[in-house]
Amino acid sequence: MVSRTDRPSSMGIDKSRLPSRYVSVGPQRAPQRSYYYAMGMTEEEIAQPFVGVVSAGNDSAPCNTTLDAQADICRLGVSEAGGTPRRFNTITVTDGIAMGHQGMKASLVSREVIADSIELSVRGHCYDALVGFAGCDKSLPGMMMAMLRLNVPSIFVYGGSILPGVHEGRELTVQDVFEVVGQYAAGACPLSHVSAIEKAACPGHGACGGQFTANTMACVGEAIGLSLPNSNMAPAPYRSRDEIARAAGRQIVALIAADLRPRAICTRDAFVNAARVVAATGGSTNAALHLPAMANEAGVDFSLFDVAEIFKATPYLADLKPGGRYVARDMHEAGGVYMLMKTLLENGLLHGDCMTVTGRSIGENLEEITWNPDQKVIHQVKAPLSPTGGVVGLRGSLAPEGAIVKVAGMTRLRFEGPARVFECEEDAFAAVEARDIREGCVIVIRYEGPKGGPGMREMLATTAALYGLGLGEKVALITDGRFSGATRGFCIGHVGPEAADGGPIALVRDGDIIRIDAIAGTIDLEVAEDVLASRRAQWRAPETDYQSGAIWRYARNVGPAWAGAVTHPGAKSETHPFADI
Repeated sequence: MVSRTDRPSSMGIDKSRLPSRYVSVGPQRAPQRSYYYAMGMTEEEIAQPFVGVVSAGNDSAPCNTTLDAQADICRLGVSEAGGTPRRFNTITVTDGIAMGHQGMKASLVSREVIADSIELSVRGHCYDALVGFAGCDKSLPGMMMAMLRLNVPSIFVYGGSILPGVHEGRELTVQDVFEVVGQYAAGACPLSHVSAIEKAACPGHGACGGQFTANTMACVGEAIGLSLPNSNMAPAPYRSRDEIARAAGRQIVALIAADLRPRAICTRDAFVNAARVVAATGGSTNAALHLPAMANEAGVDFSLFDVAEIFKATPYLADLKPGGRYVARDMHEAGGVYMLMKTLLENGLLHGDCMTVTGRSIGENLEEITWNPDQKVIHQVKAPLSPTGGVVGLRGSLAPEGAIVKVAGMTRLRFEGPARVFECEEDAFAAVEARDIREGCVIVIRYEGPKGGPGMREMLATTAALYGLGLGEKVALITDGRFSGATRGFCIGHVGPEAADGGPIALVRDGDIIRIDAIAGTIDLEVAEDVLASRRAQWRAPETDYQSGAIWRYARNVGPAWAGAVTHPGAKSETHPFADI
């Protein structure tokens, strides 16, 4: 199901109240109209609503390579419905390529740049609505943040996931490539096996196939109501993606006519729905960063602690990698995100009255969904994989401002051991690669938070190498940075306050005992307060190598992880919404 809407028309839309009137209506706008005529636009097209169609398409990675083509098909849908499409592009930083080196410091920063660049393009050209196409991790929340910030009618479209690779009869994702590095370091496989895996894992276009960050945020798009129903889990190579893009183009004109805007869709209840779906799918811990950031754009109070409370009360239902067996393609063929939402709604775990971009509520959309009993990917609420969600919030003396851990697929939910402290990820990875990590220890990687990194890097290279060495659940790893959605094992991220702000993680020393309980939701440093006070008196925040440019500016403006690591006050401080200019 994509959308059950009649084909809309721009007839009856009063352009005198839309932002595009400033660039297209009246004698004084003749200079602006001359530019449109230069591009071959007709008088009729200039008189229609202007729809920004933004693509994160580029050649940086397979996540993004189909987006421009999908955006061009969307333009056809906009035109068919009586709107005038105006396509533009934004950047991406692809985490799979940025991972494990200094490039990852640019990843989370790119989320803000994506949102800012879309905002500036829409403001500068006075577009009346927005359809956004994204494929890689930060481009999804970045685009949805821009939609909520601008509050013009908007539809979010995910470019789709990659199909799984196959090697010797076994299906692969990029997670397997990261983990084989650890296997090779452990002497468990020859270099030829590494080469075979890297060549087979990613067979074509699309974002990473497991329930990593991209697919997690794609599920959020549907659960929160900004995407067409059951549209986002269709893989990138499927022909149905053309139909989805065209349908989004047609539907956006209907949203302009109805004046249905993102903040009317993304209420607090809608954010609760989104967090439920993240937990039920065993989604990426990064959602606990991106949902508060999106909420900030909407003026909704929704922090890491709110996300953690919802996770605590949500069953784990979708058997997806990295904790489970299946990939996005399998979930799509099983019935999609709406199949999972169906069982959540029927068991009182979803707010069915939340509005969506179809112009109908979640509950009304779900009336068209029939449970598929022949699939094995999505479990019913009454028969979950586990009774509580795949992601858990933690709080305690080591993390007074909270932390997050992904427990989907894990059997060990408590851990206690001596700390092994590293000041950056590179040092920790080198120790793992040298097999200088002992079973039972708690690895601490600090000064990798939003401000201290700067940029809050993901640690997939290190966590995957630990798994490759066979230490995946025999050690724990704690950081004020982040983890990839592909991370598995006892890995705790988003520890706050971060080390750069003098949080307790900055005071940990080798040998200190750390106790983690993912059942009780606690994380504690077993060191006497007077000892910590003495260490605190001696502590000084280190300088980073980033003293200019975008990363420097980010470090100066970014807030704490529990609030989404955002860089501006958000909608609550807004006095003049763009959509109402």
